[in-house]
Amino acid sequence: MKKGLSVFLCAAMVTGTLAGCSSVSSNTSEQQKENTENTQNTENKENTKDTQNTKVTEKMESASVKIWHDGDEAIMKTIQDTVNKTLEKNKISVTFEKKTGLTDQIKLYGNDAENGPDMYLYAHDSLGTFVEMGVLAPITDVIGKEELEPLLPMTVEAGVYKEKQYLLPVYFETLLFMYNKDLWQGDIPDTADGIYDYMKANTDTANGTYALVNQHSTAYNVSPFINGFGGYIINEKGEPGLNVKETKEAITYNKKFAELEADGDYNTVTTLFNDKKAAAIIGGPWLVSGIKDAGINLGIKSLSDIKLPNGKALAPYAGIQGVGVMEHAVKDKKDVIGKVLTAMLDVNLGIALAKDSNCAPANEKAYDDPDVAGNEMITAMKKTAQTAQPMPNIPEMSVMWGPAESLLAAVNKSGEDVDQAADKYQKEAESAISDMK
Repeated sequence: MKKGLSVFLCAAMVTGTLAGCSSVSSNTSEQQKENTENTQNTENKENTKDTQNTKVTEKMESASVKIWHDGDEAIMKTIQDTVNKTLEKNKISVTFEKKTGLTDQIKLYGNDAENGPDMYLYAHDSLGTFVEMGVLAPITDVIGKEELEPLLPMTVEAGVYKEKQYLLPVYFETLLFMYNKDLWQGDIPDTADGIYDYMKANTDTANGTYALVNQHSTAYNVSPFINGFGGYIINEKGEPGLNVKETKEAITYNKKFAELEADGDYNTVTTLFNDKKAAAIIGGPWLVSGIKDAGINLGIKSLSDIKLPNGKALAPYAGIQGVGVMEHAVKDKKDVIGKVLTAMLDVNLGIALAKDSNCAPANEKAYDDPDVAGNEMITAMKKTAQTAQPMPNIPEMSVMWGPAESLLAAVNKSGEDVDQAADKYQKEAESAISDMK
């Protein structure tokens, strides 16, 4: 409207000049022609600019986000479908792409805006490695820390590295006490000593029947004892703790259980339980499919409900699957990434993951849903989150599994002295960490 009025006034002023200055009418006509041409050119340029701006706006109204993962395709589909439904109103779509060897792929393409991902979804224990690559931005560069308040504190903690929040937790898993209701006699004891007493009374190694089996020489499966006793495999400073007093106490305590748990290998203990030759197993949701196929009447108890002799509960490691954001994506499409993260915080995603895939949601509000609250395994994992500890996410943890499990095997399988073996593998761990620098 303002532009049209301006053109009209200019034309009126030119007409007035022609009426009063006839002696320069020829020059005035040429000037009028030039002014008219300039006005038309200006309008054409502005119209072209408006058209271009409209096209840019239309282009910006829709956006896509690429998320790399190396997880279960069915779980990723649930996340993708649920998030995209939430984002429909924003004209944003997310696409999950599976990449085998995700760590190596991110090392190659993490800073590549054209060929790499915008985000990734992966286990939290690789976080430190990715941050040190220089490819991630803290998610708090995009969303406020207060938006994480509905999430279970343990899962939020898993996404922190060097005091910055890099991961948005989506779901988690941890160890549980899983038992065959048709084989276990009476209630599950509330103390580890009570369980050990039951094992002594109901284990017949000669006949190959067991009360409880566990991967007794696998660090992840012994973590409930180590953490519960106040020990650690490695601390937040990157210092190994294989020979600290509390860790050795836990290993010594675990040894008497190991003597009644077969050889402790994954295939052995899983087969014993599925073949109904073991009444209980320390395991997680990854075992459920085989257990169902075996037709076992499954019962579940949270490890947080089982107390150690020191009065503290068993405290297993937990693995958290979370979303990280590439640095280039924050620079190029910050608003879009923010909306995707907000969609992943929606309680409906947690509910969908629980119902479709038996995942324990990071969003605490999801457990208010009646179906989720009625899932014995998921609610047990939520309860275990009270004492569970996220696996260390520092790069040094990657070289700790070997020494830790060599220590456990030396004690449980070879009968080596705990103190001597702990000192030996502590030195091995320190050397491995030193070699990383």
